[in-house]
Amino acid sequence: MQFELPFRPEHGFDGLYGLEITHVSEYLVRGRVAVRDELKQPDGLVHGGVYATIAESLASVGTALAVMAGGKTAMGLSNHTSFLRPIIQGTIYAQATIKHRGRSTWVWEVEITDDRERLCALTRMTVAVRERPGSPAS
Repeated sequence: MQFELPFRPEHGFDGLYGLEITHVSEYLVRGRVAVRDELKQPDGLVHGGVYATIAESLASVGTALAVMAGGKTAMGLSNHTSFLRPIIQGTIYAQATIKHRGRSTWVWEVEITDDRERLCALTRMTVAVRERPGSPAS
């Protein structure tokens, strides 16, 4: 099953760094970001925080879409990103795959690749599932 996004990722922080969500389904979320100078550290490499941010956004979106109908919300709990290979140009591609769907936490694995499909970063992202503020149970 594929989901429609109930919000526009170009608004807010995701819009600042240029996240484009290209696919959302029950177990998989994909996105991409065009590399530009504002995303690079002084040595010309994409800043590690960009990779971690992409991973957190994709995992949070995937979790939120699945739990929001039940009055829940999703928020990042843990982000462990390993940097394997730099990206200096082109496009950053990311694919988040669900590994655990619990009552209060979800765990995602996010692979970040470059234009040549080389693995550049790997993230283990844990997302907390909580009652939405203002919902009857909160």
